[in-house]
Amino acid sequence: MAEIIRIDESTTRIEDGQVRFFLLEGREKALLIDTGMTTADAKEIAESLTDLPVVLLNTHADRDHIAGNKAFDETYMSPAEEENYIANGYDGSRGRIIPVRERDIIDLGDRPLEIIDNPGHTPGSIAILDVNRRVLIGGDAIQDGNIFMFGKYRNIRQYAESLQHIQSYRNRFDTVYASHGTFEVGPEMIDLLISGAKEIIAGNVTGTEVDMFGRKACLYRFPYAGFLCDL
Repeated sequence: MAEIIRIDESTTRIEDGQVRFFLLEGREKALLIDTGMTTADAKEIAESLTDLPVVLLNTHADRDHIAGNKAFDETYMSPAEEENYIANGYDGSRGRIIPVRERDIIDLGDRPLEIIDNPGHTPGSIAILDVNRRVLIGGDAIQDGNIFMFGKYRNIRQYAESLQHIQSYRNRFDTVYASHGTFEVGPEMIDLLISGAKEIIAGNVTGTEVDMFGRKACLYRFPYAGFLCDL
């Protein structure tokens, strides 16, 4: 069962096992960022927490972020993520996709949220800058857990480049809300993840073979986070 934790009077995190998602409230509407891994009732949960109309945005379309999408008539999502969404069961019955791209603003009413393209973990991964609160919601890309970088749609070189791109926003946020691992991590985590990805790309580190849901992957574990990559 999902655990609901208030971050502040207008921001909530919803813990769904090993993944979390967020509800952000403005003056006019609320935005649910992802719908979790097992929470088919994510919309119902969100609507129980606010009197505002609730809209949906997905950081990306991996299965552990879209469990409750079907309850929505539409979702904001990068158009580059549609193929991954289809691969994970989207057939049009989950509502239409409203495309969002770099620098698009979703304003909840005195709460502007800016979209930042962040491909690599998946082709259409995005981060969301909560402008006035100086918070970056980083999806799966920025965390201290094990970041999935194996299988179709993953590209570790693009991932490293995307994190370097996010560094251009560094003076606009003070903390990062992560979808996995520790809820809140510092911006310095981005530097560490770039360094780790580059070490893997350069072949300077040795990983360990692990089984992930019946599939073999290579875990590169650093003191600050891990990367699950193709063997």
